[in-house]
Amino acid sequence: MKSIRLKEYDYTNPNWYYVTICSHNKKFLLGEINKGKMKLNDFGKVINNFWNEIPDHFPNVELDYYVIMPDHIHGIIIINERNNKTVVEAQHAAPLQENNKIKSGSLGVIVRSFKSASSRQINLNRNEKIKIWQPNYYEHIVRNEKELYCIRKYIEENPLKWEFKNHFPENLDL
Repeated sequence: MKSIRLKEYDYTNPNWYYVTICSHNKKFLLGEINKGKMKLNDFGKVINNFWNEIPDHFPNVELDYYVIMPDHIHGIIIINERNNKTVVEAQHAAPLQENNKIKSGSLGVIVRSFKSASSRQINLNRNEKIKIWQPNYYEHIVRNEKELYCIRKYIEENPLKWEFKNHFPENLDL
């Protein structure tokens, strides 16, 4: 699989990253929007729990705004400076990047661990294996406070825009 990441960028760098992770085939697996609010189903609740546990597995990581939608999740992941202590990470899957060159503590490891752990738990709960996530994810390196403000606003308004888009797509300026 061809990487969509910046070739020369080190994704272990301390920074703010805006990520979008889509469900497999963009199926509405995680819940539904009702009156501008997301109502998580059982899958969505598992996703929510595992998202919030990311800092437990990656001590130099913080989470900022996020929203779980019926077929994707948007979130801001903050990778802070590592101290000199060894960072223990829960990794649940083999590296997916070219030549298996993926750095410990990178954004890719964080997202891969989240996707793997949440998929595993959902499939254990169902006692049946289904694909939860699409391969890969989208990321954007947050460059300044104005951009951060716009991303946070987009995340907050996403459920309301979803409903508006589905009912009145001609009036929505994307």
